[in-house]
Amino acid sequence: MVSIGTAVPAVSCDAYQPDGRIEAISLANYRGRWLVLFFWPLDFTFACATEIRAYSDLSHDFDISGAVVLGASVDSVHAHRAGVRQGLGAVRLPMLGDVSHSLAQHFGVLADSGAAIRATFIIKGRVASVAANDLNVGRSARETLRLLHTQQSSEIAACEGQSGTAPVAD
Repeated sequence: MVSIGTAVPAVSCDAYQPDGRIEAISLANYRGRWLVLFFWPLDFTFACATEIRAYSDLSHDFDISGAVVLGASVDSVHAHRAGVRQGLGAVRLPMLGDVSHSLAQHFGVLADSGAAIRATFIIKGRVASVAANDLNVGRSARETLRLLHTQQSSEIAACEGQSGTAPVAD
């Protein structure tokens, strides 16, 4: 799996855009910008739909924070379009179709099953944060937003918004 500090590969994929267009996107186009890239295993599954919806619902918050959010799975952009039309509803972020598995392979998130594991990367030219879960465990888009804000602040951040100083050892 890609580790902290790794440069982002210049991989390209087709993307199903929020306005219904399909166009190629290269990760190289986002160098120098904050990027949140999250992978889900497959379209048309309950947990995946909840994650896509959560990131979409927070897309405005990510925009205000100066970050682009891209979602990806090994399904095609046509499967993404079908998912939007058949129950997912409008999605306010590009959905990358990684049918060649090149994106999932570059990030080291391709499972033996051929699907991507649930993984989230926060990037600004280089990977700043990596989180990954097995296929059966969903994640929190709000936690990703908190991590983004923490990365952007360049300050040491406590857990769950706690503040104060660390205890001094005797």
